[in-house]
Amino acid sequence: MFFTLTYDGILRGSRSSAAVKHDIRRSLHPQLKALWQLPPLTARSEAIDTEATSGGAGRLVSTVGSHKFAAIVNDVYHLRARLHILMLRRDSPGGLMTHGGDIDNRLKTLFDALQRPQHPQEVPADWQPSEDESPLHCLLGDDRLVTRVDVDTARWLMPGDPLEVRLIINVEVWTPSPTYWSLGVIG
Repeated sequence: MFFTLTYDGILRGSRSSAAVKHDIRRSLHPQLKALWQLPPLTARSEAIDTEATSGGAGRLVSTVGSHKFAAIVNDVYHLRARLHILMLRRDSPGGLMTHGGDIDNRLKTLFDALQRPQHPQEVPADWQPSEDESPLHCLLGDDRLVTRVDVDTARWLMPGDPLEVRLIINVEVWTPSPTYWSLGVIG
């Protein structure tokens, strides 16, 4: 399964707060939720249905603190992800050190935001999810499920805050251990 996610906004280095990472996670949520409405994921939508009572219901939903999160790439279905990221930034091409921090630390922030929170302190204490955000959809159950990352950077020619980036994230979901469930997800 292949799809593309986009993000326009602030991307700081790895010392970013839980709130900054969670804001990125929330901005990606609508795209990931929409993906569950398309084949092949529609055939597995019971796995994120926390209200259903069938055997597969809620299998991909995790509770962190008092909040529910669902991840497409997960260990339940033995899924993994390969990512190709185009980072448009307002700095000169080739510079690893940028106004927003070095690229590897900015990518660490992104990977933290792509995964569901692992601990309650990774969710801002004052966050109250809207009805649409329960569960909050994330790309990864854990960032260790990423098996390959390619990153290209280029100058973003739009004027604005040097901390802002435009990310185009091409995702390939695959499995090293095909099962009935995983093959139904990757199509």
